Amino acid sequence: MTIESTVLSLDNPVFAAYVLAASVMLLKLLLQPWMTVIRMMKVRAGFRSPEDAKQSPLNPAPVSGQLEPNEYVERSRRMNLNDLESIPAFLVAGLLFVLVGPPLLLAEVLFWTYVLARAAHFVAYATAQLHDVRATFWTFSSLSIIAMVLYTLYQVLTR
Repeated sequence: MTIESTVLSLDNPVFAAYVLAASVMLLKLLLQPWMTVIRMMKVRAGFRSPEDAKQSPLNPAPVSGQLEPNEYVERSRRMNLNDLESIPAFLVAGLLFVLVGPPLLLAEVLFWTYVLARAAHFVAYATAQLHDVRATFWTFSSLSIIAMVLYTLYQVLTR
């Protein structure tokens, strides 16, 4: 096997660390909409489209106001939008970062700083903490992505 073909192999500990962190973040991205659905069903509100307020097996007794914004549901939607703004950048930046062969310790620190900061951001958002708290966690996640991108750029430009 050539060196190039082993970079994207689980035998490469940097790639294995990325795969683990990326999988955790993909689960977060895919499960957040389910949280929104559960909240919508729990409060029978926060639906978005006119047809959602019609009688159906999942909505057997529609009530007035089901299409009105509901803060309990909207908070989950905002968390999902925030994930959609952040996680794809992590997935791309992380993979490019792996391709330039960073030291394992640096990769683990950046990957797990991102994951832990996003987990803390989720808890802060779900529990309606002050913006300052959420912004702090967002900053750590953002800076870890920026560090990966800058490291990748440096490695590519200095070869």
